[in-house]
Amino acid sequence: MKIVAVKNRTPEQTGRLLEIWEGAVRATHLFLSEDEIQKMKAYVPQALQSVACLFEARDDADSIAAFMGIADGTLEMLFVAPSARGRGFGKRLLQYGVERCGVRRLTVNEQNPQAIGFYKHMGFEVYKRTPLDEQGDPYPLLYMRLPESSP
Repeated sequence: MKIVAVKNRTPEQTGRLLEIWEGAVRATHLFLSEDEIQKMKAYVPQALQSVACLFEARDDADSIAAFMGIADGTLEMLFVAPSARGRGFGKRLLQYGVERCGVRRLTVNEQNPQAIGFYKHMGFEVYKRTPLDEQGDPYPLLYMRLPESSP
C-alpha cells in the first residue's frame, strides 16, 4: 500500500474517485435515498477539484483503493472502495493525515455508526452535534476532534 498526493486532478481521475465515493456511500450511508445519493453525487467532482489537499491510497496493483481530502487541519472526506474495506486503507490514510498534514478535526454523519466507531477507534472524540447537515437537510452531524495531547 502506498499513499500518493494528487497534484493534477484529471477528469479521468475524478471519475474514478467518484466511483469510489459512490460505492462507499452506498455501503455506509444507508440512511440516504437513491435521489439523495444522486443529488449529492452531482457536487462531488467540484469538491474533489477544490479540496486543498487530496491523497489516494493505492493497493499493490497500483489501483486506487481509498482517498481523503484535507483542508486547514480538517478531514473533509475519507472514502474507501467497498472491495478495499477492512484492509487498513482508511486507517493508513487517516494516520498519514494526522501525522503529516495536521488533521485534528472532522465531521461525520450521526447516522453512519461504522464511521463514528472508526474515528473513535482512531482517537477522535465528539465535541459538538448539529441536527442538520451543512445543506440544511435533516442529517445530524457529529463534530469530532483529537484531544490536545494527541500527536
